[in-house]
Amino acid sequence: MSETPDTSTQEGLDARAQYPTSTLADLYDPLMMPTPLLKAHQQLDRAVDRCYRPEPFPSDRHRVEYLFALYEQLTAPLVAAAKPPRKGRRLPTTA
Repeated sequence: MSETPDTSTQEGLDARAQYPTSTLADLYDPLMMPTPLLKAHQQLDRAVDRCYRPEPFPSDRHRVEYLFALYEQLTAPLVAAAKPPRKGRRLPTTA
């Protein structure tokens, strides 16, 4: 099976479709998630991880930290460009 985000996403949707009477809350309960759905999400995580770097992330925390750092790096020029120039502070004048 080829692991791309597209195919992995579809496999996750197909796994969810196997449980038509279950709510999303039931399906995504961390203690009760059906095995096919869990495996589909793990495969999707691996496929998305490879979009950002060749080696897998050791944990969800590492993934989130990496993605937020990348987001900050990519948006920093936009934030700097959006800030209006700072005006100097006026001191009160005395007569």
